[in-house]
Amino acid sequence: MVGQFLLQVNLPESLSAYQEVLTEVFWFLSGALAVYLVGHFLLIPLALRVVRARNRNNPTIETAAETYLRVAFALLATLAGIVVGGYGNVLTGSAVVIAALTFLLGISGQEVFGSLISGMFLVADRDFNVGDWISWSGGEGTVEAVDFRVTRIRSPNNETITVPNTELTTNALTRPFGRDTFRVTEQAYLPYDEDTERALLEIRQVAANQDLAMEEPAPTSRIMELGPNAITVQAEFWVDDPAGSNISTVRSDFRRQLKRRFVEAGLTLSPPTGQELSGAVRVEQSL
Repeated sequence: MVGQFLLQVNLPESLSAYQEVLTEVFWFLSGALAVYLVGHFLLIPLALRVVRARNRNNPTIETAAETYLRVAFALLATLAGIVVGGYGNVLTGSAVVIAALTFLLGISGQEVFGSLISGMFLVADRDFNVGDWISWSGGEGTVEAVDFRVTRIRSPNNETITVPNTELTTNALTRPFGRDTFRVTEQAYLPYDEDTERALLEIRQVAANQDLAMEEPAPTSRIMELGPNAITVQAEFWVDDPAGSNISTVRSDFRRQLKRRFVEAGLTLSPPTGQELSGAVRVEQSL
């Protein structure tokens, strides 16, 4: 063998006792590195190009495919190194190795395979894509990637949150911006002595004047509740392309313009709750 010949020529006598071990290590590294390089520079980019061409509007599949392919080729490179290094019979003939693998899979297999299967379900879900804004019991944010074990989500504070795939598949998810349109709902409070009909008209006009507000469905305003201290009114208007819009900015603009419009029209938003007290106060002096 070429590797064995090179080792025999170049090794000093002090290392000749380790010749067999070093030869096996040499072939292990050679086999593993060859498979890894072929996969990393040739097969994985080729496979990703095919996936990207067939799923142009689904970046979730592309990111997931890249993750799974890299893991698969890392395992394949390790197995190739073991076989080329001459340890192939150990994987099938050693009861100790088989028992150790069985033990490890028994401990971590349920969680690992559960996360893997959950990740596959998320990738296959057409309503769950990279770039979507989602909300779950642990928070909310934009999906960045579905990995082997976790899903990476960018929070509104630009933080990266890693959520186990199993948590997203076993709990309820809300996708408020998962469609082409989104309804913005805003509430305000009016005092009982205010002109409610005029206030509703002004609120509807402010909603219609929003830059991103759609003409159809038309903006609306309505009375939601007659509370103990104020009248609750609600404005509703629709925006298109919610994923590409900053909904928080849309809400802020509406509130700012509503406040200015009410001041100009001489209308009043509900003042702080007041309480009327009645009765008498008596002071007694004791010696």
